[in-house]
Amino acid sequence: MTGFRRGARLGIDVGKARVGVARCDPDGMLAVPVETVPRSEASVDRIAELAQEWEPIEFVVGLPVNMRGEETLSTKDARDFAAQLGRRTGIAVRMVDERLSTVSAYTALHSSGRTQKNSRSIVDQVAAVVLLQHAVDTEKSTGNPAGALIELDEEPSHDA
Repeated sequence: MTGFRRGARLGIDVGKARVGVARCDPDGMLAVPVETVPRSEASVDRIAELAQEWEPIEFVVGLPVNMRGEETLSTKDARDFAAQLGRRTGIAVRMVDERLSTVSAYTALHSSGRTQKNSRSIVDQVAAVVLLQHAVDTEKSTGNPAGALIELDEEPSHDA
């Protein structure tokens, strides 16, 4: 575990309708689902409340890019959400490539006997778990945190 920064983290999977939240223990042994937050003006406030409860050293927010690694409209939305969250809480925010995290979440849910329809309420949490576990495992294996820290001094754009 050389180079691993000890401390809890919250994983965030930003979607248009819902935001999945996961957490890991301070040693990064296991990421687990926390909550699915409905996407609204109150989403950032609810996640800030969860951060008060779990006291993470950082947020790991999924960066949705296409399969070629190019940015999309969802990328801008996730970046804006992450910046709002960081400014609201003062907690560091790290953007991590989330390609295939939702696909992996649906695959895991399907293998446990759930259909795509009856998984909607939790798939965002599971995607956040996949994203967070990947980020923690990457840091443990390389000694470097996954993704990139975002700068919080910039105002997000409001044209969405």
